[in-house]
Amino acid sequence: MIDEAAIRARIGQFRVADGSGLPAAMIDSVAVRDGMVQVALTIAKADAARLEPVRLGLEQSLAAMAGVRNATVMFTGPRAPAASAHTSAEPPAATLLGQVKSIIAVASGKGGVGKSTVAVNLAVSLAAKGMRVGLLDADIYGPSLPRMLGTKGKPDMAGNQLVPIDAWGLKAISIGHVVSEETAMVWRGPMVLNALMQLMTQVAWPALDVMVIDLPPGTGDIQLTLAQRLKLTGAVVVSTPQDIALLDARRGVSMFQQVRVPVLGIVENMSFFCCPNCGARTEIFGHGGARAEAARIGVPFLGEVPLLPAIRETSDAGTPIAVSAPGSEAALAFMAVAEAVIGQMAGERTAGPRIVIE
Repeated sequence: MIDEAAIRARIGQFRVADGSGLPAAMIDSVAVRDGMVQVALTIAKADAARLEPVRLGLEQSLAAMAGVRNATVMFTGPRAPAASAHTSAEPPAATLLGQVKSIIAVASGKGGVGKSTVAVNLAVSLAAKGMRVGLLDADIYGPSLPRMLGTKGKPDMAGNQLVPIDAWGLKAISIGHVVSEETAMVWRGPMVLNALMQLMTQVAWPALDVMVIDLPPGTGDIQLTLAQRLKLTGAVVVSTPQDIALLDARRGVSMFQQVRVPVLGIVENMSFFCCPNCGARTEIFGHGGARAEAARIGVPFLGEVPLLPAIRETSDAGTPIAVSAPGSEAALAFMAVAEAVIGQMAGERTAGPRIVIE
């Protein structure tokens, strides 16, 4: 049975090209679970390219151990010093993604409601309206954007920063662009939050009109961290019409309200199903629940997206339906949601008293 002690012993035996070992201070963390191994090495940003052969060699060495199903070695930056009365361990919210005019978080109270599908097609639809759009996958444990965007391979480097992937008119990045698709991210909370911060601060994001952030499901650390560290324009909450999903959507709305993030509205995904053969409509999960819930709690309803095979097929193929079939029923539904979001963002930007001179 492989365990952390065995992994650390293997790391201690590892030698680089000049015959030296890795300094103990370089080992930031080791996580082992069910044969899945993740190791984080602390390095300076400027050393990333030079030490890439070391990272790859150690990864191969660990993967060759008996009992190891998969091994991933990644670089992480040095830990910031503890905050004092005169210094701050974290960059202020105003400096994070400061080149982005509007930041939208796409969230759901639970998994399985199609949140990532909505996030991708919302981003593509906004880009189709002529906006400069970024897409950040904040779901560290379950990154799905590389598959849904049809992107493969690791991002290029610009100096010591990752270059966002170009896909379907978007600038996109995901932890899935850095690690293999089969790798399980068996990380504790601090490592996850550190990875998320790197996706925001160590990526060469250009000036953007809007950034869409695909959050993991639930109301946990990542959601709270983003609400505290970023100046979010607002949140879009995705739900299906069924009561159990709406309960969790309600919690998601409540979380954003508690941390004073404007809720731009609720999207009802999988709203209804139309048979591709006969055209008969079936409301598999019910219908209209999200609209009624939005009215009940006083937030906007952004629209409904049908449950159609083409949405699933294009997501699996890496060709989002909003761009691969722009005239389809599904694409038009996503465009309607995007237009509603733009309207809500404009409302947020122009909220407050107006001075009228006659």
